[in-house]
Amino acid sequence: MKNYDYSKPEYYENRELSWLKFNQRVLYEAENKETPLFEKLKFLSITASNLDEFIMVRVASLRDMENAGYDKKDIAGLTVTKQRELVNKAVHEFVERQYRVLNEGIIPKLEENGLKIIRFGKDENVLSASDRGYLDRYFENEVYPVLTPMAVDSSRPFPLIRNMSLNIGALVKKKEGSDGIEFATVQVPSVLQRVVELPPGEDGVRRVVFLEDIIASNIDRLFLNYDITAYSYFRITRSADFSFDEDEADDLLKEIEKQVRLRAWGEAMRLEVDAGIDKALLTKIKEELGLIEREIFKIDGPLDLRVLMKLYSLKGFDNLKETKYSRPQEYPYIPEGCDIFEKIAENDRLLVHPFQTFSPVIEFVSQAALDPDVLAIKQTLYRVSGNSPIIAALAQAAENGKQVTVLVELKARFDEENNILWAKRLEQAGCHVIYGLVGLKTHCKITLVVRKEEDGIRRYVHLGTGNYNDSTAKLYTDVGLLTADEGIGEDATAVFNMLSGYSEPRNWNKLSLAPLWLKDRFLFLINREKEHALNGEKAHIIAKMNSVCDADVIKAVYEAAAAGVKIELIVRGICAIKTGVPGTGNNIKVRSIVGNFLEHARIFYFENAGSPEYYCASADWMPRNLERRVEILFPVVDARLRQKLRFILDTQLRDNVKAFDLLETGEYVRLMDHPDHGRNHLASDAIDTEERVDSQLVFCEKAKKAVEEAYGSSNDRVFIPRESQSN
Repeated sequence: MKNYDYSKPEYYENRELSWLKFNQRVLYEAENKETPLFEKLKFLSITASNLDEFIMVRVASLRDMENAGYDKKDIAGLTVTKQRELVNKAVHEFVERQYRVLNEGIIPKLEENGLKIIRFGKDENVLSASDRGYLDRYFENEVYPVLTPMAVDSSRPFPLIRNMSLNIGALVKKKEGSDGIEFATVQVPSVLQRVVELPPGEDGVRRVVFLEDIIASNIDRLFLNYDITAYSYFRITRSADFSFDEDEADDLLKEIEKQVRLRAWGEAMRLEVDAGIDKALLTKIKEELGLIEREIFKIDGPLDLRVLMKLYSLKGFDNLKETKYSRPQEYPYIPEGCDIFEKIAENDRLLVHPFQTFSPVIEFVSQAALDPDVLAIKQTLYRVSGNSPIIAALAQAAENGKQVTVLVELKARFDEENNILWAKRLEQAGCHVIYGLVGLKTHCKITLVVRKEEDGIRRYVHLGTGNYNDSTAKLYTDVGLLTADEGIGEDATAVFNMLSGYSEPRNWNKLSLAPLWLKDRFLFLINREKEHALNGEKAHIIAKMNSVCDADVIKAVYEAAAAGVKIELIVRGICAIKTGVPGTGNNIKVRSIVGNFLEHARIFYFENAGSPEYYCASADWMPRNLERRVEILFPVVDARLRQKLRFILDTQLRDNVKAFDLLETGEYVRLMDHPDHGRNHLASDAIDTEERVDSQLVFCEKAKKAVEEAYGSSNDRVFIPRESQSN
């Protein structure tokens, strides 16, 4: 076997450009002719939200590195300056594509289906006198009292513009007493609905107006002593990636509270303006913000496409939305009203969300809070919902006198404020709250319940790939294991002792932790498959993750493939691995699935010479997960549950409706559009391109069938937690 140097940069994809390709795959769902019209609105809105975060975090990080003189190349051999250049070009092209999809593909179809968006400056001639009167009254009564118009002159400096706020900037001239042109601005209030629906017209077409247009049409009323010479909408995206010295922070909670407040005023990274903005007005805004030309985006349409989610929420258009997906189904192995500890003691249980309800996880904590035999509850929280039943159960458990320890990760980006509130509430209820570890984010998802039983103390554990968030559990695909396994229970205790007291045990039974030795564990498992292949034994890896960009892991994957290991990767987002790398043959196949639900589960299969091993984890193959976070990899040993995991993997490898496969060129192709690719050399050997396989739909139907087999019919049964039944 010829030796190749798999550390060469040409064998790796840049992570930022790879992420942009992922967002292109999401945008494709807004272009896809098979996507229902209102679902197109949703996907286009998601791409805008994704891009905002990318600018605030990743692009901001690149600028910081460039300003600091960072000269180390990335794994793809790109300098920071070159990355910024390529990313900027790709982002501009992406934004142009977003608005082309909106203006050419979606807006005309909305009008054909009875919904018209009226934009001032383009469509206001269709408004009747009655419509104008309605909007005038709406402005007078609902909008005007909330507005704060601000003029800029020698006594009033250019105002601080909040991150991601929508604003109207104007050049104004005093009606009397001055020849100079001044700048003025008003923020479009986020506390008001941005989408305003007009009363029904005679033709039955529903019409909406954006709030910024209503304000702009009345801008002369905001600056009564001025003539408006030009105005335009503008929006700023600022850096939101704060950093501080945790070792020097006297109080981590207070320090993060301060940093969150400062985030709204971070360095400006991007300016979005109307395509037809007045040159002098643009120059004024650009100079005040210190931005250069490439950081300015001239937009042909409404700024901030997250507003499309408001259109998606309009009632009366269900026929234009996805109807194939039902509500999460009851998990029949933990029926409503059962003793959940008895069920877990019988057998390990594997939950697959959102096809199966998240409620058993809530019930696990809720029953523990009320059970007199439960002595202690310990849990990690990374992101939770706004009205979390998990938090309520933990607080109740503490009030009931149980020992409750909760690690609330305050450094969960964009959830800091939410987590601070929950941490304070839990402390007030009597819980022992830990604010994460210095220098690390605690990203693992684990709950430990310690229970006194007739034969002694027994530990019950939940381990998951997703957050303890009942809201996102309806949108993200994840798996969770409920177990009373003694080895896992001992390890769970060790995890919490390590988190609360920095006490690391000498030995671990079944769990692998980052940053201690999870990366080494993955490298061992990959290299073991390589040795099996070299010995002529069965060698196969299937790995499903969100992202892959760790250079050491990728190098090990290439070496395993070169030895003959069949490697199939299901990677939703960032993927620095390439296919067709010299020496690897056709052994590496990479696919990405973008569907109605966000693919979030991490599942790993290793053939191991005919003795397969299955694992699930909270971690991706990324340096941050393997080296800078507390993460957990846990084995699944029950034969029935292994079959479930293999079914998930095999079905996603057969998906030819929502799947994109990675070409050797670095581009992704959608199998439904290019079936010959799937048949010839890209997809799993098991794929049949004559049959439509939408993996997420298959999982929905399988969850329904499980309920039907258990109860006779699904009838959209939903598990209702006990605490909800009394409401």
